[in-house]
Amino acid sequence: MTVKTEAAKGTLTYSRMRGMVAILIAFMKQRRMGLNDFIQKIANNSYACKHPEVQSILKISQPQEPELMNANPSPPPSPSQQINLGPSSNPHAKPSDFHFLKVIGKGSFGKVLLARHKAEEAFYAVKVLQKKAILKKKEEKHIMSERNVLLKNVKHPFLVGLHFSFQTADKLYFVLDYINGGELFYHLQRERCFLEPRARFYAAEIASALGYLHSLNIVYRDLKPENILLDSQGHIVLTDFGLCKENIEHNGTTSTFCGTPEYLAPEVLHKQPYDRTVDWWCLGAVLYEMLYGLPPFYSRNTAEMYDNILNKPLQLKPNITNSARHLLECLLQKDRTKRLGAKDDFMEIKNHVFFSLINWDDLINKKITPPFNPNVSGPNDLRHFDPEFTEEPVPNSIGRSPDSILLTASVKEAAEAFLGFSYAPPMDSFL
Repeated sequence: MTVKTEAAKGTLTYSRMRGMVAILIAFMKQRRMGLNDFIQKIANNSYACKHPEVQSILKISQPQEPELMNANPSPPPSPSQQINLGPSSNPHAKPSDFHFLKVIGKGSFGKVLLARHKAEEAFYAVKVLQKKAILKKKEEKHIMSERNVLLKNVKHPFLVGLHFSFQTADKLYFVLDYINGGELFYHLQRERCFLEPRARFYAAEIASALGYLHSLNIVYRDLKPENILLDSQGHIVLTDFGLCKENIEHNGTTSTFCGTPEYLAPEVLHKQPYDRTVDWWCLGAVLYEMLYGLPPFYSRNTAEMYDNILNKPLQLKPNITNSARHLLECLLQKDRTKRLGAKDDFMEIKNHVFFSLINWDDLINKKITPPFNPNVSGPNDLRHFDPEFTEEPVPNSIGRSPDSILLTASVKEAAEAFLGFSYAPPMDSFL
């Protein structure tokens, strides 16, 4: 009886505190899950599934691009269907070229490891993916698309760079820039929210990266704090291009249902064709989260969260400036045709009054001092990585090629599905 009375008055009781902690833990766990895995989880929740919007969404929860529509496993592609992006220009690279030191990230198809190249003594982040897992979920075209996007990122300071890629019979290896300032999500967890000048700086660098991708007719589609890294000086580095969609012209659209639940735009949930303005919605959601600590329409109940995204008006507390308020209202506009960026894309974001204090030439040249310095002492400084990753042992199989005599038939078939994956830059790019 006493507990009920205190709760009614808003007192933080022990049971209420435990409930808040449980919500935060559930939120963090959800954020670590991919959309498909998360939706499969809620599909078994009878309460959530009673909501009509969720029932509708669950029916299209798997990606709808033609190569992914069949839910039944299919055999690896025949030679005529193999993805061939040209002969490898780095045929001699192999896992044993590296010392794999620590696990620094995990995903649906593999791990990201801190590695030191034995000959060069340079440190890299090496993304190692299991071919069988990719083929089982029919994601090979998305992986090859990620590689294509990485190859185009070399000219932008706020996008992670690919140094080279190679493969063994059972794994793919992306050798990437090593960024050890931590995920934006990690820093948000620790600080809850950021002051407006810091949020503006990050939003400007993110917008610059998205604008560059759009100039290449690439829609990013999965902007979230987990995919936004800080480098050792505190600048933004966008990573993970697995959900990018290539060849989307200025007025072009796509319709694949993908992304992360908290950041899905209304048009994606409505199963309508969508365009590059989906990235500006996500920018609004990330900016809101930086200022307030949670995504704009977040609910622990996924059905309620989707309903909020579709129907609930945006609510802004009065502790931000008018320019920040206006930008959030323009980016989190439910009608994509009225959303900021619908007409002139990045130029509209760039010219918004919220960014009037940003010198964009200085920004792109990294002449603006970041508002936060991660203060890392060197490549071995892993303080900004989640111990969930760094305490995991490095698998022995990561650093060696499988014995060709012991390869199973399925591994041999998988080996043929990624022709053209290997990549090394031309020699003149090092000069």
